[in-house]
Amino acid sequence: MSLGKGVRVLSIPSGATSFDARGTSGVKIYVVYNPNAVKKAAGASRWTLNSQVEVIVSMDIPSSTVNDSKVRISYYGQKENAPIEGAWLYLTCVTWSVFVPDPFVFPLQTKWTWGPEGQGAVLLVNCDRDSPGAKDMDSAYQYVQSYADLEDMSLMILRTQGPSAIFADYKLVLHISVADVNKVRVFHASGSGSLAQYKHVLGSDKRSYVVDRSSGQEEDTFYVEGLAFPDADFSGLVSFHVTLLEVSDTNAPDTPIFTDTVVFRVAPWIMTPNTLQPLEVFVCSMERGSNPNGDFLEAMRALVRKANCKLTVCPEVENRRDRWIQDEMEFGYVEAPHKMFPVVFDSPRDRGLRDFAFRRILGPDFGYVTRVPPHGHVSSLDSFGNLDVSPPVTVQGKTYPLGRILIGSSLPRSDGRRMTKAVRDFLYAQKVQPPVELYSDWLSVGHVDEFLSFVPASDRKGFRLLLASPDACYKLFKEKQREGHGKAAQFAGEWLSQDAFGTHRGCCIDWNRHTLKEELGLTEQDIIDIPQLFMLKGSRADAFFPDVVNMIVLGKHLGIPKPFGPIVDGRCCLEEKVRSLLEPLGLVCIFINDFFSYHTLLGEIHCGTNVLRKPFSFKWWNMIL
Repeated sequence: MSLGKGVRVLSIPSGATSFDARGTSGVKIYVVYNPNAVKKAAGASRWTLNSQVEVIVSMDIPSSTVNDSKVRISYYGQKENAPIEGAWLYLTCVTWSVFVPDPFVFPLQTKWTWGPEGQGAVLLVNCDRDSPGAKDMDSAYQYVQSYADLEDMSLMILRTQGPSAIFADYKLVLHISVADVNKVRVFHASGSGSLAQYKHVLGSDKRSYVVDRSSGQEEDTFYVEGLAFPDADFSGLVSFHVTLLEVSDTNAPDTPIFTDTVVFRVAPWIMTPNTLQPLEVFVCSMERGSNPNGDFLEAMRALVRKANCKLTVCPEVENRRDRWIQDEMEFGYVEAPHKMFPVVFDSPRDRGLRDFAFRRILGPDFGYVTRVPPHGHVSSLDSFGNLDVSPPVTVQGKTYPLGRILIGSSLPRSDGRRMTKAVRDFLYAQKVQPPVELYSDWLSVGHVDEFLSFVPASDRKGFRLLLASPDACYKLFKEKQREGHGKAAQFAGEWLSQDAFGTHRGCCIDWNRHTLKEELGLTEQDIIDIPQLFMLKGSRADAFFPDVVNMIVLGKHLGIPKPFGPIVDGRCCLEEKVRSLLEPLGLVCIFINDFFSYHTLLGEIHCGTNVLRKPFSFKWWNMIL
């Protein structure tokens, strides 16, 4: 930006009818005029004095001293060849820009656009806890906690070139809008080398900051941290402006001369589907009481060893008799071009495990986020067994490279249970995994993981959707009955030939089947029906036997609730059927007894475990929305 100041400008002298303008070296002069109103003689350097003629002066090279360049304006009468009067415009060229350097940004930063050819800067919410002694997330503190803390922030550079003396009459102000003031925080690095050098200058309660130019340095370095994820009242976009103001020598407001802008988008929270590589499995230990899970833990240890990932056991002193670790939290991640780290989303259910995510998972490069309804009321549908995400899909030509979030709800236009608005608003606002609402209110617990799961596959779309199917179960049982196995026991006392399971709720699953096919672009070949019965209790249903689709997926290894189905030829016919459906995909079916430790308490393996997975390789900012 070139700054010009006329230190001696004369009014147009009497009798003047034309003018010319000439500058010293480095000064460029352009004349803009309306050819319909102004006629210029060929080859002449003079211009008619007319309101339709404008002179534009610019410089490309910063000045060394104040007023080191100039423009002479010469005025001529109608017949005179020599000027009758002149005026000088003294110029000082100052250039500045605010920008985000690589690797914090992709090209251009004055606006933000999606897609592989998109542009704009990316900002992370500083929601981890890099200092072990800290009591809260890094974003809770208005000072830099550690040098590791800085790595979670994005750099922003203000570059200024030109003589410092000009700032006796001008000042540079970095500022943000009122709406953004609580969404970000900015630290100015003074260069002293200590953590104290990083001065909090913007965000929280600070809307503007005057950048001191007395030192004459060309660059000022700022570190920007995000304080808030996108939400119903926040698009995720934040604009920073730097404005040059001419300082008033009266009580009048300072005059803005020029403004430059850089735009950031706060990185969204991204969920990871079953098809991504498992890194760590979490499960609770329940040693006391009537439903201990010691045998279940041993089976999980064996499964995790086969899957070659880490196992973390939450002891009873920390879980406080709450075994439903999937209901308490969901793992995801955030990513910017310069940094990526996992973030745990803590559900609002707040039972025994309510402090586990914050106290034990939040840490260095492991973030935390939660949403709490304003009035504190939650239902079973607010647990995160009711939160899932599909693998990447394409629907009618539109690609969802990060999949789509699935949440359970009531039927449209009904007054049933729904996930709390605070959580739904958060999920929708992330944009990159547009949610699909399914019908889960027909179940007592009401979670989507009670009737669906995804498993990896090497063909077709790279996965299969597993749906619990009462119809498939009845078909299997009738088939075994025709083969002469009608006396096979289903739980001691129930018989295969007995048709007393109550309403099997197949129509509810069919409604979801149609929705999933439509919203995920699936065909029947992408869906596998898993035999399962549900038993009506009051107005809602529970799994009649251990819910097979409520499994843990660790690569090709599946930890499946042992269904204890009818024994045919010495084998459980339900297990055999599930193997025949899944093993041709290269999957390994490992059936685990969770009957007393989970099933009788209205949950299964997926409800009682949680999996941290490797993030997507796809970069979210390359999405086309």
